[in-house]
Amino acid sequence: MRTRFILIQTSHAGNVGAAARAMKTMGFDELVLVAPRWANVLRREETIQRASGALDVLEQARIVDTLDEALDGVTHLCATAMVPRDFGPPTRTPREHLVPLALKEAQHVAFLFGSERFGMRNEDVYRCHVALTIPTDPAFGSLNLGAAVQVIAYEWRLALGGFGLHDAAEPVRAADAVAVRGMLDHWERSLVQIGFLDPEAPKKLMPRLQQLFNRAQPTPEEIHILRGIAKAMADAAGGGSYKTPSPARDDPSP
Repeated sequence: MRTRFILIQTSHAGNVGAAARAMKTMGFDELVLVAPRWANVLRREETIQRASGALDVLEQARIVDTLDEALDGVTHLCATAMVPRDFGPPTRTPREHLVPLALKEAQHVAFLFGSERFGMRNEDVYRCHVALTIPTDPAFGSLNLGAAVQVIAYEWRLALGGFGLHDAAEPVRAADAVAVRGMLDHWERSLVQIGFLDPEAPKKLMPRLQQLFNRAQPTPEEIHILRGIAKAMADAAGGGSYKTPSPARDDPSP
């Protein structure tokens, strides 16, 4: 679904860069500026610095004189307004409105953001289908323009399905039940040797340890560490004749 972010009469160049960065992190790149304070705002040093690598968004951004030009081709308009209007479109939270909107097809959505000093003008809000308000602390609800763009971009990306997790780490492989049982047998002997476990009255120590390690789901490497600890305990007690298996073998047998 095509998405456009429109900044109206932006007065601070850094906010344009911050908005571009916020858009890029959420996978959006269509930025239109309506009558910004600086005609060269897309090339100003502060803009480029705050964009922090989102230069492609700045390079293809457009500057227009009027909101009509910015809305060309748009079919669904979302204003952003902290204060609800007595008259005009309904006021909704981003998640409340955007999740069902994402299910509609063939929409060209635009998010409108007003000037940092004055917010959105009533006449611009009236043109929109909805006024989105970000739930904030009533005592301090004013968001920086770049932060507001980031929140709306995140909520819209979430409504569209998100990107999923980017986890480059290999999945953790838990040791199998036989390895865990072998480690616990090793611990049981060592705990007896150091006098912590009375074999004549073991109570429920070993079953409790079994449940502990079932919850922990140790890896084969961690099983090897635990068996090394058991061996060190036995050695310290003067009864160390147990050889810990090689990490490569992961052999649970004594």
